[in-house]
Amino acid sequence: MSGYYVIAGLIALISSLVSNRLKSKFKKYSALTLRNGMSGAEIAEKMLSDHGIRNVKVISTPGQLTDHYNPRDKTVNLSEVVYSQRNAAAAAVAAHEVGHAVQHAEAYQWLTMRSKIVPMVNISSKFSNIVLMVGLAMSAGGNALGNSIFLLGILLFAVTTAFTMVTLPVEYDASNRALAWLESSQGMLTREEHDGAKDALKWAARTYLVSALGSLATLLYFVMRFMGNRRN
Repeated sequence: MSGYYVIAGLIALISSLVSNRLKSKFKKYSALTLRNGMSGAEIAEKMLSDHGIRNVKVISTPGQLTDHYNPRDKTVNLSEVVYSQRNAAAAAVAAHEVGHAVQHAEAYQWLTMRSKIVPMVNISSKFSNIVLMVGLAMSAGGNALGNSIFLLGILLFAVTTAFTMVTLPVEYDASNRALAWLESSQGMLTREEHDGAKDALKWAARTYLVSALGSLATLLYFVMRFMGNRRN
């Protein structure tokens, strides 16, 4: 199990470093007031309008870092700060979430795939760790039942890993759509504001990248442990 703790420790360290860097970036660009005077909500509504999307609402949701697009009720949910503030960070987040709404409207294949995986992820995330730990403990010494339980845990964890991998193109594409629109919309952002939004979204994307790579590394560790048990 020492290998697992080493991997988990490294993932936690890298994740913390990226998260802290992201927070500092958003703090920096939250101080960069937009010359156009638009709030995050107004930017989101304009981007929706420019893409011909009329059936999606922009609403405020409590908390911090709670921004998301809900495809079920077609709402762009912006945290209170992003919804009301008028800075480069708010513009970046608002446009990014609308990027997901545009993906949904265009039936973007990676978003569709991710949505289909969600029910399986809800199950695997609840049981994978328990099944893995029980299977790993029971499989010591080559116990056949333990190996079977361990394999089931690996398969459950693989679903979660697949979800993190599919999430990467979804998030990167949403950011690319946001930045392209922010740049092409005349008078939307100055060059300095656009560069700030781009930098903020770059670090936000890296949190998803760290999560995906960490999940993949953990999955490979468990697969190697399983193969080692079978040879014993």
